[in-house]
Amino acid sequence: MKKKRINFIPGETFRHHIQPFEGSIVEKESLEFTKIKLDHPLRKAVLEKDALQDLFKTINKAKNKYECSRAILVGHNAHFDKSFLDASVIRNNIKKTPFHKFSVIDTVSLGVLATGQTVLARICEKLSIEYDNDEAHSAAYDTKVTAEVFCKIINNFDF
Repeated sequence: MKKKRINFIPGETFRHHIQPFEGSIVEKESLEFTKIKLDHPLRKAVLEKDALQDLFKTINKAKNKYECSRAILVGHNAHFDKSFLDASVIRNNIKKTPFHKFSVIDTVSLGVLATGQTVLARICEKLSIEYDNDEAHSAAYDTKVTAEVFCKIINNFDF
């Protein structure tokens, strides 16, 4: 029996600027590196809990549309990202998330298999995906590029 081939494409971008939670340690160097200005008047940051609830609502709609029981987080160093997400869920007393409890898909692992590289910029270079060092390290940009990497590797994999 031959499987029907699915062609993955990056989905919509979801983003919120989030207010630092009470007691958080915000490193000055990190803000300088990412060029984030917490007090910028156009930033319109929301509470972490509100951003999570909005994100989970969006993911749950997609889960229902595609008849999935759980979402799998895809990321570059995905377990690192999942640890922050899990800590945020606990901190905000959210009882249920759309994500699988422990499974993730890591583009570092996929990248090393497909290109021999682990660094996102180098993986992009090997896959002929445009990578802008000036835009890099913003959550929205890195998410976009990581989605492109995931789709290109999976779509080119011969199952």
